[in-house]
Amino acid sequence: MDIDWPALTEAAKGALAHSYSPYSKFPVGVAALVDDGRVITGANIENASYGITLCAECSLVSELWMGAEAGTTPRLLAFACVDGHGNALMPCGRCRQLLFEHSAPGMLLQTVSGIRTIDEVIPDAFGPRTLEAYRG
Repeated sequence: MDIDWPALTEAAKGALAHSYSPYSKFPVGVAALVDDGRVITGANIENASYGITLCAECSLVSELWMGAEAGTTPRLLAFACVDGHGNALMPCGRCRQLLFEHSAPGMLLQTVSGIRTIDEVIPDAFGPRTLEAYRG
């Protein structure tokens, strides 16, 4: 798969403008390539009650589904995450699970240690493919 990582990173940097992070002062922007050809973005949206803050990955997954053609199951092919300075940032464990749920097999992530597959950043994950294999 040929991924334009610089363009994906620039899209994630552009998403930083939409971050609402007055409490942490830690804006996060993300971008992903979808199997339907779209490039989607997201940013963190904080709340004074920290527990209901939306991670950038949450807003990205909302865009994934809201922008998809009805009746389709969109899947993420490649993902980039940046901090407020535009540096690569590894999604937290919760967000890795969220990304896994909506990933195509072998989805690629740009990480602080280079390009990794979703299976490398969340090994032995439990998700839709596990349920499909179980149900046979």
